[in-house]
Amino acid sequence: MEFLVNIKLRWSDDMDPALKEKVTRDERAHAAELAKQGHLVRMWRVPGRFENWGIWQAADASELHEIILSLPANPWMHDIVVLPLARHPVDPVSPPEMVAAK
Repeated sequence: MEFLVNIKLRWSDDMDPALKEKVTRDERAHAAELAKQGHLVRMWRVPGRFENWGIWQAADASELHEIILSLPANPWMHDIVVLPLARHPVDPVSPPEMVAAK
């Protein structure tokens, strides 16, 4: 199942710069692993903001919840919006199995 996820970050004002650097490094490494596992499909950042949009894949909402909780930056995520996505019959980028079924 695919999900469109919007995450906004709010770093602590008094956050130790070394901790912020470590969390950022850990977050990127963890995201790379999630991409390799097929959970993180695409990711876009919002220019000028600590915010991103992504296409995530999980078996269900409960698995996605666990994935989001596993993110190193999770304690600084202050607003997360999750929208479950369903395939549309006129999607021009339909997987081959959907095209064959039409």
